[in-house]
Amino acid sequence: MAMKQRFAVQHGDVFPQGAFLKGEVEPVLDFQAGKRADGSMPQQLDKETGLPVWQVMVLDADDTAGKKDTALTVKFAAKHQPVPPANDTPFPWTPVEFVGLTALPYVEYTGGKNREGQDRARITWSYRAESMVKPGENAARKPATGAAPASSKAA
Repeated sequence: MAMKQRFAVQHGDVFPQGAFLKGEVEPVLDFQAGKRADGSMPQQLDKETGLPVWQVMVLDADDTAGKKDTALTVKFAAKHQPVPPANDTPFPWTPVEFVGLTALPYVEYTGGKNREGQDRARITWSYRAESMVKPGENAARKPATGAAPASSKAA
């Protein structure tokens, strides 16, 4: 079967009521690598492209989303820190639309056991995007310079 682990999804399918950035774009730290001489952790590099990995915290505006699904992380592989669109609202959260969005399902073990003694687990999602724009500008804008296509490997 030619089904890839990570597959393309439309922003509107993942965020039917919209999405909002909460906070800043941050580097993803590589906890598998050793600490630097100054004690800091290096930034994680994308396994496929070798580019630095960045992340943003996203609020899903879907009122039917469960409490564990209202806040999630979207990652980017890009040479330079991705720049979010300007926030033209009076709210602290920036409306955003993701371009080149991909999803990867995986099993998250939530701890504990159920009545049958089995581990508690749920299917959750890892998201990657090529860039982010102001909602409605997706068709008019190409991915940011330095952005890499979303990886087909786990985030």
